[in-house]
Amino acid sequence: MENGTHTDNKRTDPQRQRTDPTRQRTDPQRRVGRLDSFFHITERGSTVITEMRAGLVSFFAMAYIVILNPLILGTTEDFTGHALGIPQVAAVTALAAGVMTILFGIFAKYPFGIATGLGINTMVSVTFVASEGLSWEEAMGLVVIDGVIIVILGLTGFRTAVFLAIPRSLKAAMSVGIGLFITMIGLVDAGFVRRVPDAAGTTVPVGLGIDGSIASWPTLTFVIGLIICGLLVARNVPGGLFIGVVVNTIIAMIIEALTGAGPSFVDGKPNPAGWNLAVPELPSSIGGIPDLSLVGSVDPFGAFARIGALTASLLVFSLVLANFFDAMGTMTALGKQAGLTDENDILPGMKQALVVEGCGAIIGGAASSSSNTVFVDSAAGIADGARTGLANIVTGGLFLAAMFLTPLYEVVPIEAAAPVLVIVGCMMMGQVKDIDFTDFAITLPSFLMMIVMPFTYSITNGIGVGFVSYAAMMLLSGRARKVHWLIWLIAALFLVYFGMDPIMNAVHG
Repeated sequence: MENGTHTDNKRTDPQRQRTDPTRQRTDPQRRVGRLDSFFHITERGSTVITEMRAGLVSFFAMAYIVILNPLILGTTEDFTGHALGIPQVAAVTALAAGVMTILFGIFAKYPFGIATGLGINTMVSVTFVASEGLSWEEAMGLVVIDGVIIVILGLTGFRTAVFLAIPRSLKAAMSVGIGLFITMIGLVDAGFVRRVPDAAGTTVPVGLGIDGSIASWPTLTFVIGLIICGLLVARNVPGGLFIGVVVNTIIAMIIEALTGAGPSFVDGKPNPAGWNLAVPELPSSIGGIPDLSLVGSVDPFGAFARIGALTASLLVFSLVLANFFDAMGTMTALGKQAGLTDENDILPGMKQALVVEGCGAIIGGAASSSSNTVFVDSAAGIADGARTGLANIVTGGLFLAAMFLTPLYEVVPIEAAAPVLVIVGCMMMGQVKDIDFTDFAITLPSFLMMIVMPFTYSITNGIGVGFVSYAAMMLLSGRARKVHWLIWLIAALFLVYFGMDPIMNAVHG
């Protein structure tokens, strides 16, 4: 009987074989299962297809940095007369973004794209190189040192401690402010909002389109795209934002073929009615071999010898503060938007995520692309369903491909992707409900944090003003004891940050 039973248990049962999912799985299914388990795809309510599609959306929303960063870094000459070069900066920008985005996806497992931080790259170009007289190797050396400090602060748990000390209302204000900032970026990139030139003889800083009218075909493309994307999202169409970018690009190509609007600069002269960065035309070539000669061109300690230890330290301080809070604010906003934070607005595994993000400055400096940090425009992918690091693998892979296939992605003009940024900004505004508007000592700092970000074009400035005003309001209203000591420290550091120019002038004598 035992032998019979033993034999029966070993016997192959066709019905059991058909119903046992572990026996029925094919190799591709097993791979998908491991992928799901590693990235927590099902656990976070997503799918592999959704993540891959959303990764594409993030790339399209972020890709402009490969075109814009070379314009900021590639043309400025240092004191030796050396310029980094536009093709070289484009290549290392794509390389650093691709590597860091993939690493963040694997180790942090969140759908937050990593790329060169706007504002920090301008600081490096204008302040470090043009004003302070550093060579490009010395300037990027300071960026590497900044990254090392950021990583150390992450490993020690200091960045996490600071985050925990921030009041809930200010965290919500960060998210809303970043949403407004994203919206401003989209409107400006599309030419819907433009700077009013000084020649106009008015104190009004910005205006609608050209002389108050939507007088360019690229801006009209943006308006059409905004309507399309808005309708797709309103009707809950899966992949609506991705579809919107594709449709907008096709419309842009048709408009360019019919009108010949051309680029925004022709023969070095401005063409206000032209496309801002990329002209939507069929590329003349598929691509080529990238020039990565800038990788490793870095001198970490040369700046200390050239301009003095104190001045160099102050420059590093400004980088650290900008990086620290830019990343923290952006990560908070993206986490809340994706619904990945807990009841205290904390991301699980935040310490690890902050450490990986800190490595972006090291890699960015070593590659001469400037500091890489969490890129706010990746909110577009989150809006399209990204919830895991798998989306980052797609986005990062496309950045690496962009090194070789630059002409192909340049087909997508920023005016076609800008509607996505406006839509995302609108979505992030919903977090304003988490701000306590019954207490004006909370309301005013939150409000200032929200509006300063878009109006100064800086996440760091907005966060700094919010912290300083919050500390001041608490102090003056007799509630200083309720403020965490880290908030006082941060507020003091931001006062130094905002007074950096007078301090630098005093140092120089």
